[in-house]
Amino acid sequence: MAWNYGDILDAVDAITPPERIALAHGARTIDWASFARRTNNLARALRERGCATGEKIAFYLRNCPEYSEGIAAAFKARLTHVNVNYRYVDHELVYLLDNADATAVIYGAEYGDHVATIRSQLPKVRLWIEVADGHVGLDDTITYDSLVESGTGERLDIERSGDDLLFLYTGGTTGMPKGVMWRHDDLWQVTGAGGNPRLATPPSKDLADYRMRLAREPAPVNLPLPPIMHGTGLLSAIGAMSHGGTCVTLASRSFDAIEALAAVERWRVTTMTIVGDAFARPIVEALDAAPGRFDINSLKIVTSSGVMWTREVKAGLLRHNSELALVDGFSSSEAIGLGSSVMTREASIEVAKFKLGPSCRVFGDDLRPLDNVAGATGMVGVSGFLPVGYYKDADKSARTFPVIDGVRYSIPGDWVRIEADGSLTLLGRGSNCINTAGEKVYPEEVEEALKAHDSIADALVVGVPDERWGQSITAVVRLNAGYGLEETALRDFVRAQLAGYKVPKRIIARADLDRAPNGKADYKLIREFAQAALANADAR
Repeated sequence: MAWNYGDILDAVDAITPPERIALAHGARTIDWASFARRTNNLARALRERGCATGEKIAFYLRNCPEYSEGIAAAFKARLTHVNVNYRYVDHELVYLLDNADATAVIYGAEYGDHVATIRSQLPKVRLWIEVADGHVGLDDTITYDSLVESGTGERLDIERSGDDLLFLYTGGTTGMPKGVMWRHDDLWQVTGAGGNPRLATPPSKDLADYRMRLAREPAPVNLPLPPIMHGTGLLSAIGAMSHGGTCVTLASRSFDAIEALAAVERWRVTTMTIVGDAFARPIVEALDAAPGRFDINSLKIVTSSGVMWTREVKAGLLRHNSELALVDGFSSSEAIGLGSSVMTREASIEVAKFKLGPSCRVFGDDLRPLDNVAGATGMVGVSGFLPVGYYKDADKSARTFPVIDGVRYSIPGDWVRIEADGSLTLLGRGSNCINTAGEKVYPEEVEEALKAHDSIADALVVGVPDERWGQSITAVVRLNAGYGLEETALRDFVRAQLAGYKVPKRIIARADLDRAPNGKADYKLIREFAQAALANADAR
């Protein structure tokens, strides 16, 4: 059958115990009866206000129950989800919302000032829907509560399609976000279709089979720690809802390991989603500081995607719960299921080593397969259930999703080395993408921001290893004559132009950036220089 998340949620609503908690956020809870009623009301309100099948609805929110409800309502109303990075500054927001052709935006009241500034530049957006969050918002937009609390709560009488879309915006090679288009059917299939490929649980045959499976199995309790506006957190939230479980989110504006552990204990969380050491290391430190303070025995799986997760930190978690399975998922917005590694108390693993997914191959620069060539390096690609492509970017779609020997692949640009045992060692994104705590940052955008400053003649930006963030953004600059390096002022200058996570943590001056005669940068040389310079500074 062709799967649609709206149909799946309708089926889940009908069989899930109404008193079961669907969403938990700090002291707030929403049970499944309320979740079904509120999401049906919101879906109907969006359709009645002119949102037609396929139109784009953007989510400009931190983690909160309204984000999860909004996703569910979008699925039910056949609207296309668009994620918005709430760290973006105004011109970045305008670009994304315009590029996505958004006609509705659900935003948090804390971002009211930004909305007031940008909405005149976005004439295609007809509905601005404000979520109350304790901040003073706008008084001339639609209130979210007025939509979810009005109506009978009956499900929509609507025929849906497996071709309905979800957009997942991710960074582009020039720093501008691009929308990855996933069909509902493909996304559901690639994430297991109600089964679990890691546990050898087969996919469900149809909705009737899936309903029977849900009646037999315990409901998941998922705690996504990264923002839901990123793919890792988004898929965790969708997984909880589509399996009739509970999605737990933290109420703090920034990550708090103590709050996370308290939530695990309170809600008996079964699966926690993180982004590498940036989340895992503080959790281990909190557990080590107060052994026995938190009961985390309900936790069965901790899964990470996006950055390296060190073996030392994994071992720290296993000291406090020896039954855990610690899963590294090698995936991206464009390619789910490239590979994975699982560490348990019986099985340790090497950092950055993955078992190739069943539908994956490794290709050279010329797209020639390199299967089973030990020691070879190439780009990993996956076939099977794939995105449609990038929204409004046919050229980029053709490059990332090539057809090779009659088979369509997704090759997002992750370089690997094939080991003698057939495993893969992840080398990184060939485009020099910097991954800092799960946020993708491309050097060119930060470089251009730096070069706009009067003191900067040239700039190169690299990621250097950081035990907490995975990679730390570091800029190496060549100064114009007569200027000295004013690191704090330069950081403030960049922060005024770009989202805060794109600001370099360190800026280093160098007399010559050693570009090639054609102007190309030697990022390897600059990265080595930056690492050495920072190490020398730390030693002093």
